[in-house]
Amino acid sequence: MILSASRRCDIPAFYLEWLLNRLDEGYVLVRNPICYHQVSKIILSPSLIDCIVFWTKDPTNILEKLSLFSEYKYYFQITVNGYDNSIEKSVPSKTRIIESFRTLSERIGKHKTIWRYDPIIITDKIDVEYHYKQFNMLASRLKGYTDRCIISFIDMYEKTERNMKSLNVMSIDDKKMYEIAKLISQTASVYGINIETCSETIDLSSLGIEHTKCIDDRLISKIVGQNINIQKDKNQRDVCGCVTSIDIGTYNTCKHGCLYCYANYSDKTVKNNVLNHDPKSPLLIGHLEKEDIVTERKMESYIDGQISMNLDNVK
Repeated sequence: MILSASRRCDIPAFYLEWLLNRLDEGYVLVRNPICYHQVSKIILSPSLIDCIVFWTKDPTNILEKLSLFSEYKYYFQITVNGYDNSIEKSVPSKTRIIESFRTLSERIGKHKTIWRYDPIIITDKIDVEYHYKQFNMLASRLKGYTDRCIISFIDMYEKTERNMKSLNVMSIDDKKMYEIAKLISQTASVYGINIETCSETIDLSSLGIEHTKCIDDRLISKIVGQNINIQKDKNQRDVCGCVTSIDIGTYNTCKHGCLYCYANYSDKTVKNNVLNHDPKSPLLIGHLEKEDIVTERKMESYIDGQISMNLDNVK
């Protein structure tokens, strides 16, 4: 199985102690986001986990803990945007994040440290030129430490629109997307970085930009050194190319406070959940309740045994 840690919150930045405790105990409990009292038990055996996909805006905390993941294969999706704390309220300085990104890349290889520049938003203060300058600055500092950058454009979910109301966010039509993507692609090529899109319908192939899978069976096959036989994740949107994974995060728990975040509904809910976090609990938030029904998820390795190119030693 592929373990996602996590689309729903930044586990490496905020809940690393909890995750390590879960690995030590060999399982984790995850509440169904829709049906509160339905709880899944996920076995965390290295024989079952083909790969862990880490999602983070700040890999600093995990740098000195990498040896504790020696039994697992993994790679990182690291979001580094050009926004300040008016939008990413509690994200650390870009200098710190870039330093940690570079250190991580040096230790595990640039193929396993994927840069995310997303979501791209346009406001009355953030225009195309702003993204060009910010992307150029970030790409120049990440040159040689990653070979992929995944971009996406803001999806205005109801909660996202509510959280970003004060920013005067503007819609981005296909023409504007193409203009931004062209500048980003041209800039990235200077620094040896390939641009791909995540969950976008627009065709940017004329710019050399292809659709990608953030949870990518092709990359995982190369990392584990064997072919992975796995299907598209049916729980994701049709436009999403990601393969099947199990996400162990919880909504309304990320403390970065990004206004564009689709995983947080309100600051109040996040604060309440954080107060109920116990790093020793099998659940990320709170503990089991008497009404809970726990079901062990059926899990299996997707490795089919055929040899693939291994990237473990590629830096």
